[in-house]
Amino acid sequence: MRKSSLVLSLILTMASPAMAQDMTYSFHPTTDCLSAMGEDGDPMRCVGSAANYCMEATEGGMSTVGMSSCLGHELEDWDRRLNRAYGLLMTRLKAEDEEMAVLGSSAPKQAPALKEMQRAWITFRDRSCDYERSKWGGGTGGGPAAVSCHLFLTARQALSLESDMNGYGDTICNHEGC
Repeated sequence: MRKSSLVLSLILTMASPAMAQDMTYSFHPTTDCLSAMGEDGDPMRCVGSAANYCMEATEGGMSTVGMSSCLGHELEDWDRRLNRAYGLLMTRLKAEDEEMAVLGSSAPKQAPALKEMQRAWITFRDRSCDYERSKWGGGTGGGPAAVSCHLFLTARQALSLESDMNGYGDTICNHEGC
């Protein structure tokens, strides 16, 4: 998927200097939405809020380059959340695996399963977003479509891993500083 990352980097690099200086991006619309949501709400409804605000508030934000840039910024925020949740969960599961081994348990190890799941998920995400891009037949909408795909799948995975950590009673994200 390095090819898609390279394409996104090139798109962002080619953005006009005026747009780069006037970019209006903040993750707050997304975190505010998540904070306001009740326990029964679907957090996926909030995904894209920051990118949408950025597109609406930035001159040229609805251009192909503008959309890719705004979506890319929110993707970076969700990717940080995903990596944080993955790291914390991996640490927790390694400790549990060690504890179970000391007890003589034959239960399957969780940390290696998490690692393999995450590797498979990355392949799934990349192939899914390659497919999404292909629907545009080489048109300029393929770039924003691929970035949007990465954004939504990454957010879903981040929320899933955060939920797994929260199941231990550890709130790893209060939606404000994540």
